[in-house]
Amino acid sequence: MFVSISLKVAPPMRDHLNPEQLMPSVTAAAHQKGDFFVDYEQKVFEDVKAEPGEKALVTFHTVAFEGSIGLVNMLQATRLQRKGFETSVLLYGPGVTLGIQRGFPKLGDEAFPGHMAVNNQVEKFMAEGGKVYACRFALQALYGHGEPSLIPGIGPWVRSSVVESTNMLMALPHRPQG
Repeated sequence: MFVSISLKVAPPMRDHLNPEQLMPSVTAAAHQKGDFFVDYEQKVFEDVKAEPGEKALVTFHTVAFEGSIGLVNMLQATRLQRKGFETSVLLYGPGVTLGIQRGFPKLGDEAFPGHMAVNNQVEKFMAEGGKVYACRFALQALYGHGEPSLIPGIGPWVRSSVVESTNMLMALPHRPQG
């Protein structure tokens, strides 16, 4: 696609400038439905699939509905699961709020389109074999919820298990092979 931009400037005027003479004009054709803006087929990274028995742990320390990070990370966890990794999601700190049942006017009701996107993705992830765990300490001490508040299927963890799991993750890549 060729884009041409031209700028017409009138000779200096004494009292004012004519805005039409200072505005650039765009001569490219308008985009049409079905046009491409980028090369979406180019592969930069290899398509990684799990070897038998490989696991993935995705940790969430994010506030539910504070931007899209929780939903995007759930989509990433679902992708890992579909690539063959035995995938677990760990909700801790404010991340436990991603695992709380919600809805309006009743639990499970979608108040507006997309309102239940995170809950729906958590449930879909678990339905496809993924495991989700929530920190009991954060759930109760920080957010005033108990285990009955969790989306059915989410397993509660104690805080020490959360610490041990993250310590394990940090240590594993540094262990000698063999």
